[in-house]
Amino acid sequence: MKKVIQCLVAVLFIQLMVAQEKVDSAMMAAIRTEGWDHSQAKDILWILSDVYGPRLAGSPQYLAAANWAVGKMKEIGLQNAHLESWGPFGKSWELKKFSATMIGRQIQPLISYPKAWSPGLKGRVEADVVYLDADSAGQLDAYRGKLKGKFVLLTKSGDVAAYWKPLAVREADSSLLNMANADAQRSGRRNIRPNEAMRQAALLTYEKWQLLMKENVAAVLTSSYSTRNSGGSVSVAQAYVPNHPDTAYGSPYRVSAQSSKAPLIPPQIEVGAEHYNRLVRLAQKGEKIKLAVELEVTMTAKDEDSYNVIAEIPGGDLKDEVVIIGGHFDSWHGGTGATDNATGSAVCLEAMRILKSIGAAPRRTIRIGLWGAEEEGLLGSAAYVKQHFGTRDSLKPEAEKIAAYFNNDNGSGKVRGMYMQGNEAVRPVFRAWLSPFKDMGATTLSLQNTGGTDHLSFDAVGIPGFQFIQDPIEYETRTHHTTMDLFDRVPEEDLKQAAILMAAFAYDAAMRNEKLPHKPDTRPNRTN
Repeated sequence: MKKVIQCLVAVLFIQLMVAQEKVDSAMMAAIRTEGWDHSQAKDILWILSDVYGPRLAGSPQYLAAANWAVGKMKEIGLQNAHLESWGPFGKSWELKKFSATMIGRQIQPLISYPKAWSPGLKGRVEADVVYLDADSAGQLDAYRGKLKGKFVLLTKSGDVAAYWKPLAVREADSSLLNMANADAQRSGRRNIRPNEAMRQAALLTYEKWQLLMKENVAAVLTSSYSTRNSGGSVSVAQAYVPNHPDTAYGSPYRVSAQSSKAPLIPPQIEVGAEHYNRLVRLAQKGEKIKLAVELEVTMTAKDEDSYNVIAEIPGGDLKDEVVIIGGHFDSWHGGTGATDNATGSAVCLEAMRILKSIGAAPRRTIRIGLWGAEEEGLLGSAAYVKQHFGTRDSLKPEAEKIAAYFNNDNGSGKVRGMYMQGNEAVRPVFRAWLSPFKDMGATTLSLQNTGGTDHLSFDAVGIPGFQFIQDPIEYETRTHHTTMDLFDRVPEEDLKQAAILMAAFAYDAAMRNEKLPHKPDTRPNRTN
């Protein structure tokens, strides 16, 4: 009975707080009308994906798209629109030409794509295919002196199972209920202590790569086995070489090829699972096969600066305080970065356009931040936070002026609510803010956190940072980091709805008498 009474008291408290939270219904209606009837979100998405995409961090395409975004921000009427450098990122890389064809009893163009920052080849290279089938360091000896100039299949073949579930789904009511009932979870990656078996596997991988670099192979071909790397699509990211496992833990476990400090590596190509499996089977059965590959790239020798894209709507009586909305602007290079994350960038640009179009006069300044190099580890947003706000244990005065940060980066699906990042105090506030949009399906509030997006950079220093809950659609099954991350995979109505919610949350946060409450600092030996 006592627990029931406590629950009832908590419910009544939340209802009271919701009732006290002021929401300008006329302004919410204006945001909805402008965002639904006069949307430019799909047009912005088209420019970012079809015209300028992909937007690989540090590439000429990224810089061209960023300059376009600055121009669009000025056109919208935003103030202080600019590119903000956050320092050297890595080498600039651009793919100029690529083709890969299997030559055997039949000719077969390979479903494949070069990894970012892979070196190129000198002209068209035709060479034998070798499958590096070694399960121990001793078995590597059989390949020494025999790999020079060859195309080497490095990873094991794997089963490509039929996918019986639908590729595209909305969040089910049951999963939304589970999110709403879930407890808060710690954000960030858990440190997993490696066991000896893991060390030996990592050591073998390291030794394989050392052999490949020493032998001067023509290129290394790999494949992963997931829905996203089959059925005609390729899941492709960056070239790298692994560190020695005895030095990897506590430091990066691999060296990414974008760094000017990376060793010279062979070209690296990711192959769709079905085509890769065929190559392995043919090689295992003794069939004589060759590959003919053209791979032309341009890559700088030194690290280049990278940029975030920043602009704002100045506030009124609380103009020194700031609400920030954002998402990452960069993408991988296999598709055009449409769902990851031209959608989030378009949502934020459209939200700012909506607010300017309806003549919104926020009390706090509303700032938009489109971040660079999120795909390489939240680098752009983390650098921005450190430069402007400091670190968790050494905050700058500017950090106290940030009311909230809202992020969009979970694919193309419509907003279903908000991850509260373990901050129970914002529940009644967000409940009131979502109330005008119940008919749009945005009702769920979860204490859970979703990882891997730029809100983590703000949360890491104690700034209230949040990511919207979104329908998955085809994000994890088809588009995330693949050659199918394209304009055609984005539902326009979902994009419009997400922009309306972003504009509403930005405006509501900018109009409150108080900044959003911070969650308790749960680190050891901390008081709140």
